[in-house]
Amino acid sequence: MTNKLYRTAALAIVGLLALSACSSTSDEALEKLSLDYAYWNPLSLVIKDQGWLEAELADDGIEVEWIQSLGSSTALENLNAEAIDIGSTAGSAAFAARANGAELKTVGVFSQPNWGTIVVPANSDIKTAADLAGKTIAAASGTDPYFFVLQALAREGLSSQDVEIVNLIHADGQKALESGDVDAWAGLDPLTATSQRTTGSVILVNEPSFNTWGVLNATEKFLTGHPELVELVLVQYEKARAWISENPEQAVEILARDASLNIEDARTVLTERTNINVSLIPGQVQLDVFKTILPVLVAEDKVKSQEAAELALTELIDDSIATKVAG
Repeated sequence: MTNKLYRTAALAIVGLLALSACSSTSDEALEKLSLDYAYWNPLSLVIKDQGWLEAELADDGIEVEWIQSLGSSTALENLNAEAIDIGSTAGSAAFAARANGAELKTVGVFSQPNWGTIVVPANSDIKTAADLAGKTIAAASGTDPYFFVLQALAREGLSSQDVEIVNLIHADGQKALESGDVDAWAGLDPLTATSQRTTGSVILVNEPSFNTWGVLNATEKFLTGHPELVELVLVQYEKARAWISENPEQAVEILARDASLNIEDARTVLTERTNINVSLIPGQVQLDVFKTILPVLVAEDKVKSQEAAELALTELIDDSIATKVAG
């Protein structure tokens, strides 16, 4: 389908949306749409590479600004600071942020990833998760790999009090592991795949159910003020999902180029550890995962209170626009 047809479809939906919600749409003209891209969000890389949003918004005089998210915590910081309008995070990070007072909404789903694991160096004497007791673990606070570690420890009857967690962004965590500065690392692809190939790092804990989906978030202010742009972005995400399915090798090449990855590492990440063929619409599937990790977040004091977390379950997701797009 051509860009023109996608724009026509998007504007038709936007027109309906404007009729029903014109009172909530901002009168202030937007000059720039800021959103993030991330190596762990392959759909964002394709949208950025293909220039679809730039083409769609050119006639409206709206500039498109792309800002890299090195992790969920970076995306959330930029959302809170209004440096970006739409940001991609792990579901758990968005859930915890909402429970801690962030005025954001999860508006879409971009993937069901298996991106978080616990990684140890080659020839490590750590053979099981139980062996992590008393060890140092690099993990980026507020991200899915961080919450992955908490769940893995909890399964062994351990907590963060039984280990030393060193707060490092993902790339620095990889370096710390490979230099021997920490005993383990809460790994994130594509960095994990690279570390495995180049240094022989070993995945100690691999549990897909501990990963909490890849989601798209907007501040409540932006969602209320510019629903038509949220709509347009979600249309591009669906377009990217179809494009990757039709052009898998080109998508691998984009990931390899942008993330400076070996082509085989990029192929492993995209084809073996990332499921993009999922529904755009956030809903009960994600909420069920959040309910599972809620006790861990409460026990580790990562949310203000159990009540705040339970309230976040009812307030976080806004599926209205994604439902229109997917429909």
